[in-house]
Amino acid sequence: MGSQEFLGQAARLASSGLLLQVLFRLITFVLNAFILRFLSKEIVGIVNVRLTLLYSTTIFLAREAFRRACLSGGAQRNWTQTLNLLWLTVPLGVFWSLFLGWVWLQLLEVPDPNVVPYYGPGVVLFGLSAVVELLGEPFWVLAQVHMFVKLKVIAESLSVILKSVLTAFLVLWLPHWGLYIFSLAQSFVNWKEAKLTWSFFKQSFLKQILTEGERYVMTFLNVLNFGDQGVYDIVNNLGSLVARLIFQPIEESFYIFFAKVLEREKNATLQKQDDVAVAAVALESLLKLALLTGLTITAFGFAYSQLALDIYGGAMLSSGSGPALLRSYCVYVFLLAINGVTECFTFAAMSKEEVDRYSFTMLALSSSFLVLSYLLTRWCGSMGFILANCFNMGIRITQSLCFIHRYYQGSSHQPLAGLRLSPVLLGAFALSGGITGVSEVFLCCEQGWPARLAHVAVGAFCLGVTLGTAFLTETKLVHFLRTQLSMSRHANKMT
Repeated sequence: MGSQEFLGQAARLASSGLLLQVLFRLITFVLNAFILRFLSKEIVGIVNVRLTLLYSTTIFLAREAFRRACLSGGAQRNWTQTLNLLWLTVPLGVFWSLFLGWVWLQLLEVPDPNVVPYYGPGVVLFGLSAVVELLGEPFWVLAQVHMFVKLKVIAESLSVILKSVLTAFLVLWLPHWGLYIFSLAQSFVNWKEAKLTWSFFKQSFLKQILTEGERYVMTFLNVLNFGDQGVYDIVNNLGSLVARLIFQPIEESFYIFFAKVLEREKNATLQKQDDVAVAAVALESLLKLALLTGLTITAFGFAYSQLALDIYGGAMLSSGSGPALLRSYCVYVFLLAINGVTECFTFAAMSKEEVDRYSFTMLALSSSFLVLSYLLTRWCGSMGFILANCFNMGIRITQSLCFIHRYYQGSSHQPLAGLRLSPVLLGAFALSGGITGVSEVFLCCEQGWPARLAHVAVGAFCLGVTLGTAFLTETKLVHFLRTQLSMSRHANKMT
């Protein structure tokens, strides 16, 4: 199968992943807005920060390195050896769930049972649900490598729908169950791959600290009370909504594409030039898409943060520090979007030795990030987490851009050109940000719903003009998206 066919399959997988993310985020968005009306912010904080961190850490440590190693290379391999390696995620999950469960129960502050009931059973059940999810890991990797799109869509859609319906039912009818509600709803070897797995494990462990660092600081150092943790987590989820909707499925799908098309031990000048060209075009287009999405969120997010929080959670979120947190988060989302694409390529193209060397950089980043998070949070509260995240993300982007520059040095391809925009489009973003900022002062958010709707109309008009400008100036990106959409539709008709 050629690189163009791989690119078409990656686009198809990304589009299906995008649909899944829209479904997941929409259901989660509605569910959280519903839950906030029935449960205290302390329970929301414990679930969304502490217990979710237990679950995500267990899953991440047990499977992330295996996924990256076993998704590298083509579908033609000794699958008996690969599946044997993947089954090791289950005992690893049992170990991490027992160890972390002990930490969560014995070393961390136990919340007041009158405010947050059933904390102990919640920890046990969240750990158990992580082990149960790992039982399906070999089949997930198999489906991902062979790009069984329909199987993935059906399985994951049913899972999230059933979980959400059960959670809503329990919240409505049995709110006194507390954490039981969320707990019940949650619920021979290829040595080359094994060595690569170990390299990715060391890197993934450090990346997990960078990804979930603020939750670790909140959980272990008690810099915020449970209520403030709940507000921060809600703002965090709302702020990253659009970026995760678009870029999580793109990052997962195009990591597979780059890993299939490019050989890890060679730079661009030593690879098949047709494959290198296709990869360069894809990377440039993805960078441009990430840049445009990040700028859109930043330019319009400032003027609509308070209104979004007021609609979503009422005065509990729109008053106090919530709007300032969300406005700052818009800048972080811009960096998050760029980093998702650059690391997607970097981790797919690095050799084992480069992965090991990069782990030392991640170690330094992880240490400095944790210290910086603690100091900044002591200084400026929840805002400190966002500032520390921006610093962390900026360093990671710089590292990836340096790798991409070195990788394509000496070739005729310049994928980093995707980070350049025309002056006309930059002017459109700046003008839209200024107009919507003035609109917020005069029309939102204390002027009643007619004024609020006028504020929304102003934003919609500015957004339309900005997107129209992008359509006219970024013709190369538009052509790429049209081509991939056409290939995805053709593939769907063939199946």
